[in-house]
Order: sequence, then structure tokens, then C-alpha cells
Amino acid sequence: MNEDNLFIFIIEVLGTIAFAISGIRLAAAKSFDWFGAYIVGLVTAIGGGTLRDLLLGIPVFWMQSWMYLAVTFLSLVTVIIFRKALVKGMRTLFLFDAIALALFVVVGIEKSFAADFPAWVAIAMGIITGSFGGVTRDILINEEPLFFRKDIYATACLAGGLVYWLVQLVFDNSPIISQISCAATVIGLRVAAVHFNWSLPILQVDPKDLPEQ
Repeated sequence: MNEDNLFIFIIEVLGTIAFAISGIRLAAAKSFDWFGAYIVGLVTAIGGGTLRDLLLGIPVFWMQSWMYLAVTFLSLVTVIIFRKALVKGMRTLFLFDAIALALFVVVGIEKSFAADFPAWVAIAMGIITGSFGGVTRDILINEEPLFFRKDIYATACLAGGLVYWLVQLVFDNSPIISQISCAATVIGLRVAAVHFNWSLPILQVDPKDLPEQ
């Protein structure tokens, strides 16, 4: 494994841990059993990357190593041991979710470029990698997906992807700068959106304008 692949692997493992804890924590709040919580955490962690790899036509990442299944199990053990702090703490959940989101956007972009796809595809794959696992998680726990709410979520992924691309144009031979800039943008926007209560406009329709059934 060369240095670039090792770096991406490390980011994927860290993102898997963060998203798995996020998913398991929500499953615990819904009183899922241990196995159900593990499945929710696993789907949260690998859902976006699985769809990305299928769309890019490359081997699905978690099928190449047992590490992702193992770290999800360790994440479950972590939540079981520290359940009071993790289940009750909304800030803790937000922190893990924001970190995982940023890391997975970077991974999605990097893998797309490695597969020789153009920048616009890489940005789209970054959004999918970062958000699709969370969409699946919310569906499994019977919540409205955060991706479709007015929160700055997918928009943060898009902004991070655009920053990655712009920084890459300026610092062509320094991918680490693009990666850090992308991750910082995603995390910064998520934190700022929550702190300042930023949101996108809601698409509202007057019920009177709807056709009668």
C-alpha cells in the first residue's frame, strides 16, 4: 500500500468510527438492541461509500478489508461503555457527525480523481459519500433524513467539494492542502450553521394551490 492509499485508508477508518458512533448513538436513543444498533452504525458508516464505489465501478471498499466491520463493532462497544455521555449528549453526536461528514467528503473526492473522473463527478461523489449513509440511517430509525431538511448539510458537502477543487487549481502539487481545506470548510459550515441557526429556504406551497384529490 503506497502512501496515498494508506492516507485514504486511515481517513476512511476514522470516518467509519465517527459515523458508526453517530448511528449507534441514535439507535440507542431509539432503544434498539445491540445487534440492531450495530447494523444501524454499520449502514451509517459504509452506506455512502458503497453507493460511491458502485457508481464509480470500482471494488466496494469495505469488501476489501474486514477492518471496517471490526471498527464498527469497537464503536458499538464504545457506546455501550460510555452510553450515558454519548447517548445524552447532542453536542457529542453533532461532533462525530460533522467530523465523519468532512472526512468522507474528502475520501469520495480522492477516490473519484484516482479513478480518472472529472472534478464535477468527484464533487458529486464527495456529497454522496458523506451524506448517503446518514440518509439510510435516518430511514432505518424512522426519522426524516437530515439530508432533506433545511439544515446546512448537503450544502456543506458541496461547498467543501468546491473549495477542494479551487484550492487544487492554485496548489496543484499539494493535495494535502486541498484535503484540509475541504474538511475545514465542511466542519466550519456545519458548526456555523448550528451556532447561527443558518438554514436554506423552505420550499413552501399554499395548500389552496394544490389540486384537489
